[in-house]
Amino acid sequence: MRLSVRVVRGLALSFLVLGGILAGAGVATVVSTGAALAQAASNVVVQGNRRVESDTVRSYFRPGPGGRLGPNEVDEGLKALYATGLFADVRINHSGNRVIVTVVENPVLNRVAFEGNKKAKDDQLKTEVQSKPRGTLSKPTVQADVQRIIEIYNRSGRFDVTVEPKIIELPNNRVDLVFEIKEGAKTGIKDIKFVGAKAFSHGRLKEVIKTSESNLLSFLQTTDIYDPDRIEADRDLLRRFYLKHGYADVRIVSAIGEYDPAKKGFLVTFNIDEGNQYRVGTVDVVSNVRAIDPTTLRGSLKMSAGSVYNADMLEKSVEAMTIEAAKRGYAFATVRPRGDRHPETRTINLAFVVDEGQRAYIERINIRGNVRTRDYVIRREFDLSEGDAYNRALVDRAERRLTNLDFFKTVKITNEPGSAPDRVVVNVDVEEKPTGEFSIAGGYSTADGFIAETSVADRNLMGRGQFAKASVTYGQRTRGFDLSFVEPYLLGYRMAGGIDLFGKQNLASSSVSYDTNSIGGKLRLGFALTEEISLQPHYTLYRQEITLDSYYNCYPAVSGVCQPAALPIRKELAAGPVTVSMVGFTTNYNTLDNNKSPTSGLIASVTQDFAGVGGDVKFIRTTGEIRNYYEVLPDVIGVVKLQAGNIAGWGGKDLRMLDHFQMGPNLVRGFASAGLGPRDLTPGTTNEALGGTMFWGTSVEFQTPLYFLPKEIGIKFATFADAGSVWGYKGPTTYNQSGTPEFLEVGLGDASMIRSSVGVGLIWDSPLGPLRFDLAYPLKKYCAASVTGGGEVCDRTQIFRFGGGTKF
Repeated sequence: MRLSVRVVRGLALSFLVLGGILAGAGVATVVSTGAALAQAASNVVVQGNRRVESDTVRSYFRPGPGGRLGPNEVDEGLKALYATGLFADVRINHSGNRVIVTVVENPVLNRVAFEGNKKAKDDQLKTEVQSKPRGTLSKPTVQADVQRIIEIYNRSGRFDVTVEPKIIELPNNRVDLVFEIKEGAKTGIKDIKFVGAKAFSHGRLKEVIKTSESNLLSFLQTTDIYDPDRIEADRDLLRRFYLKHGYADVRIVSAIGEYDPAKKGFLVTFNIDEGNQYRVGTVDVVSNVRAIDPTTLRGSLKMSAGSVYNADMLEKSVEAMTIEAAKRGYAFATVRPRGDRHPETRTINLAFVVDEGQRAYIERINIRGNVRTRDYVIRREFDLSEGDAYNRALVDRAERRLTNLDFFKTVKITNEPGSAPDRVVVNVDVEEKPTGEFSIAGGYSTADGFIAETSVADRNLMGRGQFAKASVTYGQRTRGFDLSFVEPYLLGYRMAGGIDLFGKQNLASSSVSYDTNSIGGKLRLGFALTEEISLQPHYTLYRQEITLDSYYNCYPAVSGVCQPAALPIRKELAAGPVTVSMVGFTTNYNTLDNNKSPTSGLIASVTQDFAGVGGDVKFIRTTGEIRNYYEVLPDVIGVVKLQAGNIAGWGGKDLRMLDHFQMGPNLVRGFASAGLGPRDLTPGTTNEALGGTMFWGTSVEFQTPLYFLPKEIGIKFATFADAGSVWGYKGPTTYNQSGTPEFLEVGLGDASMIRSSVGVGLIWDSPLGPLRFDLAYPLKKYCAASVTGGGEVCDRTQIFRFGGGTKF
């Protein structure tokens, strides 16, 4: 008799119904029928199995009450056998009091292969699929593997992919599993829209998010690939951007990606409810801790009444006040910002409330997800350790620091209860990303000609958080090498220590008639004084010498006639190589909203060097620069730049000509390198640029994207106006080489000679490297003639200038 489990269960139900009909004898009928169908577990007979033991199959049929196999037990055993994935078919038959289980085993996988895959490597796919060689073939597993492969391609922007599994039968119940893949074309993002955005242009908002539209350079980027996770992260970036600019009620309602078959790409739409822009009304500090005077915390505020509400500055204020309270001995003090909105006046009254806070201690800090980066590299970014008082503001600060390291794709810090009510476990989950870089760069500039550079760098060397770089440069007029190493936590302190070794050769050009060779090194330290101010002391030692092209004391003109080089050059040439030993420092102040593409904020630096700590030269050199960025109109960024410098000798030492400021387009665009300032007027010489001891310059520039080009290409149009002056040559003016004294005639070096220019430019932040094209017209330049005769000598101009490089 052959009876399936479902038939047996149906018969049992029929007998149950019949038993309900029969009066008086119904219960006895059901019991007797169940007993008749129940089978002893020992009577299970297994057929058809070749690899799986019979006892293993029997173990899935577990007897019920009384040690018998009823219909329910047989049915559960059947399901359990299918769930193992070991069998392609299982049939249940009954013969007398025996249960006969006939199985057909799944084939063994001899090989798992992939065909047609070019964008995804075999090794990547093998780690994702669950079907493995020497395992069994399972159709549900194969279908799940197909979906995993499709998801891999979807993450790389290919949504037209098709995957078809093929099974090739082999002897001895073995098979080859081959996934045939048709990758299809890359599915990019064709358009990004911001519905409801009024305060900012769509172009400006596209700069905020990571997702970008496909363009001509899409083959160099991956951000134009549709990625739901990235788009969700973009929602948070947009929200933070609006909060930073005063829109406290902003809501990023939705972010929708829809595939458009006509455009063969995705259309991404962000729906935004901006609300109104708020300003800060009043700012108050309230302390509920008796020993903390609120007035002492007001100096930690980063925002003031009347300013535009800024959520970033709010967070930094909370952090600074929390740290200040901890320094005063109140480690558990918490600072909570409270904002009272007044929509009618569009102001927010802020109050920072200081409370005692719940007493909790950090029991343990768990670091997870770091494979290459050492634990201590992550732990040292915390101002807290195990056993310290738990402080949320300091934990948030550590999370921001870890993100800024740029070692990780994601950083997430969470808490969980510890072993006691006053204990907290801090979990740090990170996902690492590559930090090494090998690049071959090439470029051209009107100053240095063609130039090529090869460099190898790693900003997380051996997972220790150290930076190292080695580069070699070779060009028409510039050659050299650089070796750099930075330890960000020198001797365990939050202080960077670095060492640089360099060698550089600048060859003669239309700007200078001599070659210079320099080789040396630099030791430097760096540490932050505040969030905005940093200090970098340094010591530099290098050896420098100059040579002339082919001749000992003259430079051949184009005609081949030997023109005497400038007097200071010949004097320095006769003196031989010079060693320069100097100490100095650089102080930086930075409030930029974005270091790479700023739209607001100020960056300023002051550098001072003191030469004469040993060596052959003695001077004090001071330079400073300020740049202020401001959004004049939507998508129009104004940049105001001021710079100045001074150098003076000391200890009775004259300045070398090479130590003077040689200015050109770095001061006023439209002039050649070393093209403006004091110059040798002596007739019959090369009329060399001598440089000056003082300079100042100012520049006003407006930058805006080109609206007829996709903004993702990164091209901006710029208009600018420059003005500046360099003066005060203090180098050698006499030289007696052959017994006859020579005198240097200096011209074009008055402080009143202010050069100026206007121009336009194109700035391209290309994926291959930054490029800039400038067309500048000098409005004011100067000429002078020697008092001993000869023609006029003028500032040297250069209307067009191009510079940049690429990496590939």
